[in-house]
Amino acid sequence: MAQGTRTLLEVAIRAGTRVYTGAMLVFLIVPVLVVLPLSFTSGQLLVFPLPGWSLQWYEDFFTNPIWTNALRNSVWIGVVVTALATSLGTAAAIGLHGSRASWAGAIMALLVMPLAIPVVIVAVATFYFFASLGLVGTYAGIVLAHTVLALPFVVVTVSATLQGFDPNLVRAAASLGASPFHAFRTVTLPIIAPGVVSGALFAFVTSFDELVVAIFLSSPQQRTLPRQIFSGVSENISPTITAAAVVLLIVSVALMGVMELLRRRSEKLRNAGGHTT
Repeated sequence: MAQGTRTLLEVAIRAGTRVYTGAMLVFLIVPVLVVLPLSFTSGQLLVFPLPGWSLQWYEDFFTNPIWTNALRNSVWIGVVVTALATSLGTAAAIGLHGSRASWAGAIMALLVMPLAIPVVIVAVATFYFFASLGLVGTYAGIVLAHTVLALPFVVVTVSATLQGFDPNLVRAAASLGASPFHAFRTVTLPIIAPGVVSGALFAFVTSFDELVVAIFLSSPQQRTLPRQIFSGVSENISPTITAAAVVLLIVSVALMGVMELLRRRSEKLRNAGGHTT
């Protein structure tokens, strides 16, 4: 009797947890999806029900220099940030992996600290520091600040991939005459590639979606897409904003989907390697 009661209680708890989780997901996702139908409105106002359906706001987004320049800035900055954060983060993760130095933990904590610090604090501190260097209102300033924000994602992702890496493979390559760079390119990199690519995608999404730092550091010439959306909401509400938001959402979701595929592929490779051994 007691066993049956406990089983029913466990089933009820699991069902309640699933219902609660589903309700929270709906609560978080539905407000985001509201912009999707609004981006196809034929009217000038963001109202329901829609007066009609039209693609005019997407046409305005892809033809208006204000929006195309913002999109180009976001893509260009995101690509540069991805290259910097991926190369630096991968090198840091490999250097710290398996290190027994007393300072290794402190260095790792310093690298991932931007994940724990509120981004507005990072933005304010970066603004005052970069102002003294003349980097406010420059592409270099935004790139450097976004690289600091994106770097922890690369370090964490690559470090997680390195947990299953056997360092004896590198030693074997060195014993056969391979240089450190050749061993990295032919042995280490192919094995940790899923983690490196995932970290790179995280870095790009971090830069592409970032708003707060861009508000503090960007001039009108360096406005990114999130910064332009924020300015549009503050200054002149237009349905083009919803089209821009949908584009931003699609890019982020697509990259997250790619990261999930890479994660599953990495798990399959690890499982296959485990079964083989």
